[in-house]
Amino acid sequence: MPSLPLRLSALLLALGLSACDDAPRFTKAEPGEARSGGAATVRKTDQNSFSLPSANLPPSRRVDFSVGNSFFRSPWVIAPSTTTARDGLGPLFNTNACQGCHIKDGRGHPPPPNAPNAVSMLVRLSIPDAPEFAKVIEQIGVVPEPVYGGQFQDMAVPGVAPEGKVRVDYTPVPIRFKDGTEVELRKPLLQITQLGYGPMHPDTRFSARVAPPMIGLGLLEAIPEEAILANAAAQAKAKNGIHGRPNQVWDDALQKTVMGRFGWKAGQPNLNQQNVHAFSGDMGLTTSLRPFDDCTDAQTACKQAPNGNGPNGEPEVSDNILRLVLFYSRNLAVPARRGINDAEVIAGKNLFFQAGCDSCHTPKYTTAANAAEPELANQVIRPYSDLLLHDMGDGLADHRTEFQASGRDWRTPPLWGIGLTQAVSGHTQFLHDGRARNLLEAVLWHGGEAQAAQQQVLSFNAEQRAALLAFLNSL
Repeated sequence: MPSLPLRLSALLLALGLSACDDAPRFTKAEPGEARSGGAATVRKTDQNSFSLPSANLPPSRRVDFSVGNSFFRSPWVIAPSTTTARDGLGPLFNTNACQGCHIKDGRGHPPPPNAPNAVSMLVRLSIPDAPEFAKVIEQIGVVPEPVYGGQFQDMAVPGVAPEGKVRVDYTPVPIRFKDGTEVELRKPLLQITQLGYGPMHPDTRFSARVAPPMIGLGLLEAIPEEAILANAAAQAKAKNGIHGRPNQVWDDALQKTVMGRFGWKAGQPNLNQQNVHAFSGDMGLTTSLRPFDDCTDAQTACKQAPNGNGPNGEPEVSDNILRLVLFYSRNLAVPARRGINDAEVIAGKNLFFQAGCDSCHTPKYTTAANAAEPELANQVIRPYSDLLLHDMGDGLADHRTEFQASGRDWRTPPLWGIGLTQAVSGHTQFLHDGRARNLLEAVLWHGGEAQAAQQQVLSFNAEQRAALLAFLNSL
């Protein structure tokens, strides 16, 4: 069998990648490239590979991980209940457990036809910004729909009407490669029916969001802010049409505006606040940071329903439970890459860089020395994201602002672990609303700042497309 360099050289030539191209040329895997999460990387790559603790987490600290996992996985119940540690679900909610959306800590999906509930996909609501809502916009980033609030909840406890039903239909969108190959994309058409509290505001904006994977979140939180800002500065300096910007969002604990990095539009500043807002919006659970149920003034039955707060006003999710869930979500490990020395994977990596995908999907960082967890500090990680907002064009636009994100802006999602989506989640539905049925469709939906990269991919022949997908599936 020919050596790897010879096989790779032949493949690069076959794919039209000559040494005179401007893109970086890789002939072998980089040192440490398999360990996407640094020393925290785990080797298991099966259906449970997104649910493991950081590999370098010592046994003495795995107890808190396991307890946090139990609160993440187990259903919450309706109050009042003898299960006082887990009561207070609702009155309005989308699911009864974190794991209900993040199944096996993986990626959610749109509801299939005739599904009773959307579950692992939720719908954000808002109305257009206006000067009289300046304070609201500063602190929550949007103006909520007056009757239904900022999140549509299609489930409720007995005696309270759910807000309605969510259905997604699709229309075909054909797109053609330069070699004549045609692919049919699908554009989602969101249907909100059976409204429980009357009509919505006539200018309501909707944004469907599937639950993203949970892996590596503590490592993303540990990326120094200056490294993210340096990406934005470098993109602005390059003047190549890529101009990522950090979102500026409200920190509930600090009571000030800071940089956002979590959520599809980088609307949350840190993992604890991300968890707090998920407890509130997704399950109707109170915390010390959000000590109120997610009911609007128009939803009187919701406001009057029993809750699971303690006798002295303690929230339904205690500070200790919140701490344990935070520890768990920070330490869900990133799986190791596969096949990094395969000739096709290396050729696909070259094509990824040639197309300019790395301009937004920044490959590598070193985490901060003062990371929230010592195991996550000083790690060389490879998330393939700049955590910045980018204009992705009209095709992906939801026309809904969120803090400084426009209706066309989305945060670059990390790519690590993406090749294990089928194994973990049982599907390959990608992008913020799950419209893409595979990775190639996800790439082809890129527009706006990513239009040039999409056009490059459309020029690839079948072998080049296969190589690009081999690289992506190795991540």
